[in-house]
Amino acid sequence: MKTPMNDAGAAVGADGAAGAYFRAKLRFEIDVMDVADAAPGSFVLVDTRRQSSWDHGHIPGAVHLPTAQIPARAAELIPAGSSVVVYSWGPGCNGSTFAALAFAELGYPVREMIGGIEYWARNGLPVETATGVVVRDFDGLVTAHQPEG
Repeated sequence: MKTPMNDAGAAVGADGAAGAYFRAKLRFEIDVMDVADAAPGSFVLVDTRRQSSWDHGHIPGAVHLPTAQIPARAAELIPAGSSVVVYSWGPGCNGSTFAALAFAELGYPVREMIGGIEYWARNGLPVETATGVVVRDFDGLVTAHQPEG
């Protein structure tokens, strides 16, 4: 029997290239809600955006380390061997992918928070700004999460 193929020419099925790709991909990604629900201290959350973006708003408790500074400053800010989760702006930005690569090349166990801070905020989760922590209304189109209250 011939192995079914997708439009890209990859084998379809549990033991095909597509299955292997998605299993591998999921090992290195984490969903916004999984980050929010994670046990405190289970990883270091790193905002990889530039200073002006950080100032505009960031996830409370995150470490600010722009992607370009990771090779030079990671060791001083994040203990070796610490699990790291990186984020950037959102799904239209691959800045966190470059940051994840930089951490991986330094030997850190790293995952990328898919959706970035955009989907963090759209899920009704807290964002820290210069005026304090704010929680925006959640967007029902992107989350089934309903804040208690």
